[in-house]
Formats: sequence, C-alpha cells, structure tokens
Amino acid sequence: MRLTVVGSSGSYPGPGSSASCYLLEADHAGRTWRILLDLGSGALGTLQSLTDAKGIDGVFLSHLHADHCLDLCGYYVMRKYHPDGALPRIPVWGPADTAGRMARAYDLDPDPGMTEEFDFRPYGTTAITFGPFSVIARRVVHPVTAYALRVTADGRSVAYSGDTGVCHGLDDTARDADLFLCEASFLEGAPNPPDLHLTGAEAGRTAAGAGARRLVLTHIPPWHDPATVLAEARGEYAGDIALAAPGQVYDL
Repeated sequence: MRLTVVGSSGSYPGPGSSASCYLLEADHAGRTWRILLDLGSGALGTLQSLTDAKGIDGVFLSHLHADHCLDLCGYYVMRKYHPDGALPRIPVWGPADTAGRMARAYDLDPDPGMTEEFDFRPYGTTAITFGPFSVIARRVVHPVTAYALRVTADGRSVAYSGDTGVCHGLDDTARDADLFLCEASFLEGAPNPPDLHLTGAEAGRTAAGAGARRLVLTHIPPWHDPATVLAEARGEYAGDIALAAPGQVYDL
C-alpha cells in the first residue's frame, strides 16, 4: 500500500498546500486501485499533478466541513462533463447526509444532485471491503458528525484521524497502526475549545498510547509554525515522526 499526501493544510488552503486530501494505492486483481481520504478545498488541482484524477476508484470522507469535502464539487464537474464522455459512477462514503450536503454546495436540485456521478454510501458499524482495501470508520468528537478512518491493505494499516479531539474512537483507530496520519491544529497552552482539534502534544500522546509505528502530523493551519507542533509531538512520542507535505509518498 502506498500513501501520497495531496493536501495537508488545516482548515483552509495555505500558501504551500491545499486542504486535506490523501491518496492510497494498492494492487489487486491485476491492477492498481486508488482511493481518496477526503477531498478538501483546492485538493483537486494538486491531485491532477500527482495521478490521473479520472482513475480514482472511490472516495472516503471523514466529515463534511469544506476543508475536507468541498472539491468533490469540482470532481463532479470533471466526471459529468469530461470531453471524452461521462466517467463511470464511483462510490463516495461519508456521513448520512453527504449527498444532500454536496448538492447544496453546488446549488443543485437534490434530485438527482450528484447521485448520477457518485454512489453515496453512509458509514456503518462493520468494515467496508473495497478492492484490496478494508476500511473501518469510527465516530470521533467534532462539532459535526465525523469519523476517523483505518485502512488496511497488503497486511499494512493507515490510521487517519480526520478532525477530532482526544477520544476513544481515535485511540482505537490508531491502535498498532503502521502509519498514523494525525491532525494537529492546536498549540498546547492556548485557550483551545474542547472536542474540536488536537494539539501536537495530544497527537504524540495518542500515537504513543496506541502503539502506532509511525506518526505523520497533518492539518496544521497556516497561522501556526509546523516546527512548534512537531516539537510538541516529539516530546510525547519517541517513534518515527514527520510533517505531512504535498507530494510526500509513504510505501508501507
């Protein structure tokens, strides 16, 4: 399995990165399967520089804030109006109202909305098997319905926090993960709202407590110095740690 960082900026696109989007690839049945974890603001442009965006097999959305889902609007246009002809309908997993949310975002009549381009599917309580991937979605704490995602393929696992505060759902998702892709939007000591985001230190403590083998920090807002967030995390986690950046590739 291969992870490529498409966008890693927190809350809105920064000067060097789009908002959240991560490409996972794995071989199965004679071909390479490709899925996206989130498709946030600005990410579709970067995605096209990293892979053939027409060849995505499915999308998994952690939640419906714009910095995690809004470029599905542009992707809808690409798939519906491509000059080579409409592209095949692909599944999009997310919270229960994803179809309605995306129709409203593009000012579409909800019937059909984007349902002719995307097969919207809500998360359940069991693992999703899709090509070579097994995906488990667990509820985490955030002001809207939000999920952390654990993706397994080829005997390797990637845990993705989405947006969350400290919670059991996040701990369970990160447990023994080969790579823990974890948001770190807040700084220690600031008057941070509860159940919204993690600090670098909280990301490090979560990774250490869960026994994650590698920690990659992401979703750092442009107003914070990533080096400060990284130092916080290093104070709590002794393993391999890095900052996510567009174009980075991790082979698991």
